Amino acid sequence: MDLNALLATPAVLPSMPKAVALLMSELAHHEPSLRRVNQLFGTDPALAARLLERANSDAFDAPRSVAGIAEALALLGTAQLRELVGTAPLGTTSRSVPGMNLQQFWRYSLATAKYARSLAGSVLQSQPAAYTAGLLHGMGELLIHLADPERVQSLNTLVGPLDLRRCKLETRIFGYCYSQVSAQLAQRWQLPESVVDALKYLHAPFDNRAYEPLAGVVHLAVWRVRAHEAGMGEKEMVVSFPDQVGLPLGLDIDMVLRQDPIDWTPKPDVDDGNGDDGSGSDADSLNVYLV
Repeated sequence: MDLNALLATPAVLPSMPKAVALLMSELAHHEPSLRRVNQLFGTDPALAARLLERANSDAFDAPRSVAGIAEALALLGTAQLRELVGTAPLGTTSRSVPGMNLQQFWRYSLATAKYARSLAGSVLQSQPAAYTAGLLHGMGELLIHLADPERVQSLNTLVGPLDLRRCKLETRIFGYCYSQVSAQLAQRWQLPESVVDALKYLHAPFDNRAYEPLAGVVHLAVWRVRAHEAGMGEKEMVVSFPDQVGLPLGLDIDMVLRQDPIDWTPKPDVDDGNGDDGSGSDADSLNVYLV
């Protein structure tokens, strides 16, 4: 399946049931807490994508200008947010996205967003854009799984969806990888070019005359969180560290690891997976990587 055909495939990108339920509960208040709403949207890639797509739509006369969740929330009223959340499709079963562990995917996406934001602050890049790119960078993997589950299942037996080698193998087989699909989705949602380019050049931020610091930031965040998911030890991380990306940003492996915003203490899995957006502890009932 070529990329255009993939993007034309009808697909439902699911949200976490607990995030949706908590948002609906908060938005039912006469005066919802914007801090709480911001946190909850920041835990869920699909909800964040729906919100940012709406904020960047022509209806608000600001297409391709809203990169962060807080900025998007400032544009939408409570009634619009209720409608957006209330119509969100839920990832309620393991078959919602065949071949994907959605709890792991949601947890991983949130951790990557936090890490990207932390690294962005250290190299003077936009932290809201870094968080958004980190949170959404894996959405293309869901679309690939939904479009061709049987073929992808064969791929999964070689390397898992969160394996550090995943992009190279997908590119060899499909001609593109998940982050390029995510970039096309972000382009369709009219997200800012900074976010689109961060996703487009995620796996080669400084190749072919490209110089995309934000892509480099997200690349390093992806490396760190996938290394954790793979259970890498210190020696394995040293060997796998992408210094060709870190050094142009002035970041070596020690500096990257010192920026760690994640509590890697294992948390019990929950059926719907969730977490906060790293901006506070107001969502700490959601059992993933709390700061």
